[in-house]
Amino acid sequence: MNKLLMEQFEDCPVIAAVKDEEGLKACIDSEIGIVFVLFGDICSISGIVKRLKDAGKTVIVHLDLISGLSGKEIAVTFIRNTTDADGIISTKPALIRQAKECNLFTVMRFFAIDSMAFDNIRRQSESVHPDIIEVLPGLMPKVIRRICTESRIPVIAGGLITDREDIMAALNAGAISISTTNRQVWFM
Repeated sequence: MNKLLMEQFEDCPVIAAVKDEEGLKACIDSEIGIVFVLFGDICSISGIVKRLKDAGKTVIVHLDLISGLSGKEIAVTFIRNTTDADGIISTKPALIRQAKECNLFTVMRFFAIDSMAFDNIRRQSESVHPDIIEVLPGLMPKVIRRICTESRIPVIAGGLITDREDIMAALNAGAISISTTNRQVWFM
């Protein structure tokens, strides 16, 4: 399953990130194939995922942003057992490890806020082995290029991407795709 999902990511330069009901509806009506779910709670996440899956989308749930779920491994098992999500996003290594054990696709999110981030990304990636690394903010081509050069794991750029120029800069720096909540960018 993860090999097929990896191929999908490589073929999908723009990933829709949905943070509210309005974005969810727009995404369902779009041709976007991969969706990062950045909202919901334990009562609504199954329905959100179902609506997206019914629309033919690949769905990755940002576990850290689902209200009512703890940062513990049982939250991964909950997502696996109560939704049809294809994978999870998290900043927490233990959740990525658990998701891999549950055969879910894994996206480990990192915030590149200072020079220590490079070492942190390298160490955690080598330790946890996520399927993909997501780096935020995504509009730093030099930083994206360095991470792509130093990592054996594919990189997605996310956050603050607002136009075609930002997309092209991230992709030219080596990112396999970008993720954004900006609906205008979904259709570029």
